[in-house]
Amino acid sequence: MEFLGLLIPLTAITLPIWIVWIVLHYKSKSRELGSLNADEAQQLEELNNLAEQLAERIKTLETILDSESPEWREHHAKEQ
Repeated sequence: MEFLGLLIPLTAITLPIWIVWIVLHYKSKSRELGSLNADEAQQLEELNNLAEQLAERIKTLETILDSESPEWREHHAKEQ
């Protein structure tokens, strides 16, 4: 009976501490997953630059096609 008398107050004191610790632990884990490290940020920057270069190339190709074959857009729209 003494054990239960000690267990209830001990649980009442430690349980909130454990709950707060668990919440803070998983919040910090989710922040770690949500942020990019330096290598990932560099890769993302490289991919962004590559995408911008490809978009510029597409614009250039469309300009060339517009000058050499003005009806290519209409023909392409009919195929879709």
